[in-house]
Parts: sequence; structure tokens; C-alpha cells
Amino acid sequence: MIKTGDLTAHLPGGRVLKAGDGTGPPVVMRLNGKGLRKLVSNPGLGLGEGYMDGDIVLEQGTMWDLLEIVGKGGSRGLKGRGSWTTRARKAIKRRLQQMNDRVASRRNVAHHYDVSNALYRRFLDEDMQYSCAYFERPDMTLEEAQAAKKAHIGKKLLIKPGMKTLDIGSGWGGLSMTLAKDHGAKMTGVTLSTEQLSLARERVAAAGLEDQVEFRLTDYRDLDETFDRIVSVGMLEHVGAPQFATYFQTVKRLLADDGVAMIHSIGRASGPGATNAFTNKYIFPGGYIPGLSEIVKAIEDAGLWITDIEILRLHYAETLKHWRLRFMADPEIPTMFDARFRRLWEFYLAGAEMGFRHGGHMVFQIQLAKRRDGAPLTRDYMA
Repeated sequence: MIKTGDLTAHLPGGRVLKAGDGTGPPVVMRLNGKGLRKLVSNPGLGLGEGYMDGDIVLEQGTMWDLLEIVGKGGSRGLKGRGSWTTRARKAIKRRLQQMNDRVASRRNVAHHYDVSNALYRRFLDEDMQYSCAYFERPDMTLEEAQAAKKAHIGKKLLIKPGMKTLDIGSGWGGLSMTLAKDHGAKMTGVTLSTEQLSLARERVAAAGLEDQVEFRLTDYRDLDETFDRIVSVGMLEHVGAPQFATYFQTVKRLLADDGVAMIHSIGRASGPGATNAFTNKYIFPGGYIPGLSEIVKAIEDAGLWITDIEILRLHYAETLKHWRLRFMADPEIPTMFDARFRRLWEFYLAGAEMGFRHGGHMVFQIQLAKRRDGAPLTRDYMA
């Protein structure tokens, strides 16, 4: 796997392995017996788990440096969909990992989002946007790029003042509040996270937007209303492949006949796959990054028009870089969380960045309508 870079691995018993072409900053790692067994038996889980548990120690360089060496070696690049046996194995794994009924969905959301609002305040932007930013210029700050993302989404939604707008997976409320303030939307946000809900409601009250923005602790599948606009940012990844049909059928059911929806999600350029073992166990249980082909089929089956698709490629790599640097530099995180938790999050943020920088991950924004003329026939309004 290691073709470039400068990696030295100290193994149990004193053996030393060197890999790479000797270029770039040197990385030196030391593995005890447990760390070596974890890494060899299941690399996708073992590297992160061994680092988190202290069985794999970096004596020189950082986890980002190590993963950069692996990423540049091309092991995470696009390789096509593989043989039919590989595809079948991944399909079975998807089904087993992602049976997200209402109980499982709430439990999975709580696992990640109910950790602590204080944690997310440490590394997100001021508006607490926990999704891909939109870097219109490479020198943008994180705050500027997240504001640009919300403005970009607002244009695609074509909101007129007073329109009933649903935010599926509303997080800490920043997008709903922006659409209400900047576009005059009448917002309803739904979330399964009690921590997010509490803070979102506090923010709405502080901003004096109670007449325009409402947040509910509700599963989107339980809604029974009609909305002029529907937006969902960073939530489709939590739905799971077995629920894609239900998701888009629900979007169609809730959307007005002349309505517009905009779905923003991480995707994989290589098509259907399976969730990384470390991510599924420690970060997003039940989560799944879909291939665009899976989403398009579910949209077709639901009977919706795709009126626009945009692919964002390195935007999330840059977003994650900002998050990782803020997380690592924050002076209070070491007093708030133990070393194991900090190593877990360091590995997660660095690994996610590499998925977008060297792997097959990207973000897609899909605009949907019930009617072929539900959105303008040209894209000028997005500029």
C-alpha cells in the first residue's frame, strides 16, 4: 500500500520495517503485540482501534501524516465496482448494517450527536454547520464557506416569503434560521437528537424567530403535512440503503405539487459499497454513504423529477481540514475528554478528510420536483 512517503514501523520483538520512497516528512510508528494483531486481522478497523487504544503509537508525525502516505499510494482511489461476488458481499453487509427502523434511527443519532454540544462548538463554525462547506474561493475562512453553502442552497430552493419549508435533519438549526432570515421561509425542522433540539430552540428564541422557525423531535416518516419546499443536508447518510425508497417516497408525499426539494449528501463515486468498519462501530452506526446510482434509482421509483445535480469534490476535504486543525488546536478539549476519545476523533477527522482528498468520496446536491416545470428551465438563478 505504501508507495511514496517515508514510513518506519517498529514491530514487537525489535523488527523494523521501512516503506515508501523516502520523500516527505518521516512518520515513525510503534506497534505492540495487540496493535499488530489488530492491524493485520482487520486493517479497516485495526489501525483506528489500535491508535485509539494506545496499541499503535506515532513516535514521529501525526495520524494525518500517516493517512496521507497511505492515500497518496493510491490504495483508496477509484477501482471500479469489482466482481459480482464482491458486489454481493457488500450488498449483504449493507442490509445487515442499516436496518434503521424508528428505534434504531434514534439510537444511532444519539450515539453521535448527543455526545456534547460543547464538543462541536470547539471545531465547527460559529453557526455550527456540521456538513460540507462551499469554498467559492480557496482562501475562504470556514465561516465564509459555510455561509456560502447556505446561500447556494437557498438559491436552489427558490424560496418566496411565507413558503412552508421542511428541514429534514435540522441539526443545531443554523440552516433553518438562515432560510427564515434571508428568504422569509416559514421553517419546520425535524431532528432525532435531543441535544441538537434543545440548542436549536434556544438559538431561535435568542434570535427572535419563534414566529418563523419551529423545531420538533420527530422522525421525518411520521410527518403528515404538505410543504412548498423541502431541504435535507447531511441526513441521507443516516437513512441506510434499505430505507432509500421510503425516504424519497416520503419526500414526494410531503412535497406540494408545485414544490421543490434539495437533497445534499455525501456520496461515493465508485457506486454501492459498504460502510468502513471503524466508522460503523465508533462514529456513525447504521450510517451509509450511497452511490449516486442508488439514489437516482430510488428517486425514479418514487416518481420524482431530477431537475439538477451538482457534484462537490474537494469542498469536503477542505471543510474537514478546518475541523481537524481546530479540534487539534483547541486548548480545552484535553480537559473535557480523555486521551482515548481524542485519538478516536483525530482518526475519524483525518480519515474522513482522506476519503475526499484521495478516495472516492464526494458530495452531491440533487434538486427535485414533482413536475417537469417545477424549477426554472435554465440554471442562471444559481449563479
